[in-house]
Amino acid sequence: MNAWLTIGLLIISNIFMTFAWYGHLKLQDMKIFTSSTPLYIVILVSWGIALLEYSCQVPANRIGFQGNGGPFSLMQLKVIQEAITLVIFTVFTVVFFRGESLHWNHFAAFVCLILAVYFVFMK
Repeated sequence: MNAWLTIGLLIISNIFMTFAWYGHLKLQDMKIFTSSTPLYIVILVSWGIALLEYSCQVPANRIGFQGNGGPFSLMQLKVIQEAITLVIFTVFTVVFFRGESLHWNHFAAFVCLILAVYFVFMK
């Protein structure tokens, strides 16, 4: 149960993280922000979103970490988080930034990440 809860929280966290880091670029496309919007406003909005990210990321790590009774080592948590980040970012990019496209090298990188997850779980 802790494994699924950890992964679910990591997914939610990464959704917020992606919007915090890259969402302002889409908001600029939508004319909600403009290139003349002061950077501190963009940063404050991003920090607000990042607070939601941390509200999921920190519990995910605490629940999932073996030292707290969870199923994952610290290295496993990090590799899972990175794999989730790449998937969430890819979906975000393809859905919200229609001009971006996936190429063969992106898929090769995905395969490498999947292999990283595999190797980190090997005994």
